Amino acid sequence: MFDAYIDIETTGLSWLDSEITVVGIYLANSKGNRLEQLVGGDISQNNLQQAVKGVSNIYTYNGSRFDLPFIRESLGVDLETMASHHDLMYDCWRCNLRGGFKAVEQQLGISRQLKGISGLDAIFLWQRYRDHGDQEALSTLLKYNEEDVTNLKVLKEKLVNVGRLAGA
Repeated sequence: MFDAYIDIETTGLSWLDSEITVVGIYLANSKGNRLEQLVGGDISQNNLQQAVKGVSNIYTYNGSRFDLPFIRESLGVDLETMASHHDLMYDCWRCNLRGGFKAVEQQLGISRQLKGISGLDAIFLWQRYRDHGDQEALSTLLKYNEEDVTNLKVLKEKLVNVGRLAGA
């Protein structure tokens, strides 16, 4: 069984008029970790279900309000019926760690190689790739998403270590 740290990149904030561009899934267990990223046309109900097969716990940041509903409405996959979901944002709030994920990372000293890139930048990177075939933009977008999901694991471990993860 695996824990999965999930984050999506999209073309906007609403599933009604936007699409998912990247689904990042960082799978972790005692035997090791591996990154799965579904990109563009590879994002499908079947591919997502295969990617999370064997997952017992899903961790997100603001996933209750954004990632999981967006996935459910766009792909018809309700991840919360497939595994236990834990939104780390609420644990952060209990620790008086407020703001978006990047702000919480800064408050806790969680580092990133890509500095200064935001979700808005992720939209522009996707547009450069989609419209112009810019492979460097795609590479940067995938690295950004990778840092999001791997840092979710770091955040969870920090919350566990201070005894502030609900249910820990």
